[in-house]
Amino acid sequence: MICDCPEVAVLLCTFNGGRYLTQQIRSISEQTHPAISLYISDDGSQDDTCDIARKVASANLQLAVDLRTGPGRGATSNFLSLICDSAINADYFAYADQDDVWDSDKLSRAIAKLAECDARLPALYCARTRSVTEHGLVVGVSPSFLKLPSFANALVQNIGGGNTMVMNRVARNLLRSAGMVEVVSHDWWTYLLISGAGGRVEFDQNPCVDYRQHPDNQIGDNQGALRRLVRYWGALSGRNQRWNQRNIAALSQNLDLLTPESRFTLETFSATRSGGLVERIKGARKAGLYAQTFIGNLGLLVAILLKKI
Repeated sequence: MICDCPEVAVLLCTFNGGRYLTQQIRSISEQTHPAISLYISDDGSQDDTCDIARKVASANLQLAVDLRTGPGRGATSNFLSLICDSAINADYFAYADQDDVWDSDKLSRAIAKLAECDARLPALYCARTRSVTEHGLVVGVSPSFLKLPSFANALVQNIGGGNTMVMNRVARNLLRSAGMVEVVSHDWWTYLLISGAGGRVEFDQNPCVDYRQHPDNQIGDNQGALRRLVRYWGALSGRNQRWNQRNIAALSQNLDLLTPESRFTLETFSATRSGGLVERIKGARKAGLYAQTFIGNLGLLVAILLKKI
């Protein structure tokens, strides 16, 4: 379809996702924003995922589809391989998971928000999600984050699910400059780098995606006491400490992409993690670290006291 509107590259990564893929692609093709190209990177599926993708590519005249082979090193590397591919050109770029369902106005809402930002700076849109069962029954909504997104927040918490993220071309070029880094997740890295480079992050309080929950989820949501307990236990057992180290290493490789203020915050955060108790508390305050919720900040304080950041 020819139209005078911004082009969006939707970056969809798959791995044995044939069960839900048709519904997800349909929701992408039915977006109210018409100028969309879909790039599907498959990471070695053994089911009918690739057959479904090829069928869609040959049958859907309204949606240009590019099917390719992923690097075979997991979802994070797969997404980074797409966002870093200089051959993919567009005005905006959106991550997409294989098993979700998008609201029909997801992209138009995101683009409207991003269009209000300074086009010279990196800008990222993300939003809340609705958690649904395998059969599409809504069972909850992701947390509402009301505090200002920032690098000091991104160092200790990711507020945006990749399945909601849309970014402008400047943000994408920033990620491409950083390259194929070894990080915990593509979406957390996206929040870290864009906020660290002085970019704008817009968090939409209105959900834009049905986030399907099933046993094969890479991460899953935080709904329910048991899931939260598992997350908190993982944090206090040292998991978050290891995650932070990987993110710090990737950021340290790309200091030239960060603002002076972000470089100072990163240096302070890094030093804080290895100091004594008093130094850790002072360092956390100096770096301005914060989580988005009261419980999150309580957990952050406990992690600082126990030297688990």
